[in-house]
Amino acid sequence: MNKDLTAGEPKKVLWAFCLPMFGSIVFQQLYNIADSLVAGKFIGENALAAVGNSYNITLIFIAFAFGCNIGCSVIVSQLFGAKDFHRMKAAVHTSLIASGVLCAILMAVGLFSAETLLRLMRTQPEVLADSLLYLNVYLWGLPFLFFYNIATGIFSALGDSKTPFLFLAFSSSANILVDILFVKGFSMGVAGVAWATFLCQGVSCVLSVLLVLKRLYTIQTQGAIPLFSGQLLGKIAMIAVPSILQQSFISVGNILIQGCINDFGVSVAAGYSAAVKLNNLVITSFTTIGNGISNFSAQNLGANQYGRIKEGFKAGLKLVWCLCVPFCFAYMIFGKYLLLLFMDESSATALMTGRQFLWILSPFYFVVSTKLVADGVLRGEGAMLKFMVATFTDLILRVILSFILSGLVGSAIGIWWSWPIGWCIGTGLSLVFYHKCEGEMKK
Repeated sequence: MNKDLTAGEPKKVLWAFCLPMFGSIVFQQLYNIADSLVAGKFIGENALAAVGNSYNITLIFIAFAFGCNIGCSVIVSQLFGAKDFHRMKAAVHTSLIASGVLCAILMAVGLFSAETLLRLMRTQPEVLADSLLYLNVYLWGLPFLFFYNIATGIFSALGDSKTPFLFLAFSSSANILVDILFVKGFSMGVAGVAWATFLCQGVSCVLSVLLVLKRLYTIQTQGAIPLFSGQLLGKIAMIAVPSILQQSFISVGNILIQGCINDFGVSVAAGYSAAVKLNNLVITSFTTIGNGISNFSAQNLGANQYGRIKEGFKAGLKLVWCLCVPFCFAYMIFGKYLLLLFMDESSATALMTGRQFLWILSPFYFVVSTKLVADGVLRGEGAMLKFMVATFTDLILRVILSFILSGLVGSAIGIWWSWPIGWCIGTGLSLVFYHKCEGEMKK
C-alpha cells in the first residue's frame, strides 16, 4: 500500500514507516548470519573464517546495489511527494535499466578478479579454496541482489515498508532451513551455504520485482512513459554515486582491515567474522532507518514541507536510541552466548576475540546511530557533498588507525578501537552539516 509521508504527525508517520524497515534489515542480515552460523557450527572454524573473508568482498557489490537503491528511492520519493507520477515511472524504468548494465559489468569484473582479491587480503592458504568457492557462487547471484534492492527502494519511495519486510521474513527464514539441509543433509560444505543464499535470494527478488511493477501499474498516468531518461539518470546518479562511494570505501577499508586481522591467525579471523556479523546487524539496522529518514525528508522536500524534516530528524533520533539500549545490553552482557551460536567453547581464542570486539564497540552505538540519522536527512535533501565529507572522514580514520593502533598495542584490540574513534569524529561533522542545512532551508 502506497503512503504519503507528507501528511500526519511526523513522529507517528516516521516510526510507522521505519519500524518495518528495521524488521526487514534484521531478516536481510539473517542471510549472512545464517551462512556464518551454519558454517561455524556444522563445518568448522576454517569454514567460518572462509565465509568471513568472502563476506568482506561481497560488501563491495552490496555497496553498488545499495547505492542504486538509495539513488532510485530518493528521486522516486521526491517525484511521488510532488505528485509527478509520469516522471516517477520514467525514473523507475531508468533505474532498472541502468542497474542491470552496472550489475553485468560488476559480475564480469568480480568473476575475473575474485581470487586476486582474496590473496590481497592475505587469506590463509587453508581457507582460500572455500573462500573462492563461496564468492564465485555469490557473484552469479548478483542480478538478484541488484534488482531486489531496486524493488525495495521503490516500495520505500511509495511509503510502503511492510511489503519488503514480508518478503524478507519469508526468504531469510527459508534460507536458514535450506542452509542446514544442504550442509547437514547433502554434505555440501561451504558450497551448500552459498547455494542456499543464491536460491532464496533469487525467489525473493523475482517476487518483489513482479509486485512492484504491478503496484506501479495501478498508479494512473497520461501518455507514454519513457523507457529511459538521461536527465533522470543524472539526478539518480547524483544521489547514488556518493552512496556507492561511501559503501565501497567501507568495503575496501574492511578488506584492508581484514588483511591486518588475518596476520593474527585463523582463530582471531574466525572470532572477528562472527562478531562483525553481530555488529553489522546493528549498523545496517541504523543505516536502514537512515534510509527511511531519507525517504521521509525527500517526500517532504518535494512537497515543500521543510518543518516536517526537522521533526523527522528528532523522531529518528528517538527511534534509534530506543534500539541502541537492547543491542548494547545484549552484546555487553550476553555477547559470549551470542557468539557461541557460531562456534564451540573449544574455540577459546576466537570466542575471546569476538567478546572483546563487542565490548569495545557496543557502548558507542548511541554515537554512530546519531550520525546515520543526520546522514539520512542530508541524503534526502540532496546535500551529498556534506554527506561524503563526514562519511569519508570517519572511514579514512578507521582504516589508518587500525594499522597504527594494532602496531602500538601489538594485538587486534588496537584495530577494534579504530571504530569508535572514527564514529565520534564523523558524528560531529554530520551534526554540524545537518544544522547548516537546516539554517539554509529557513532562509
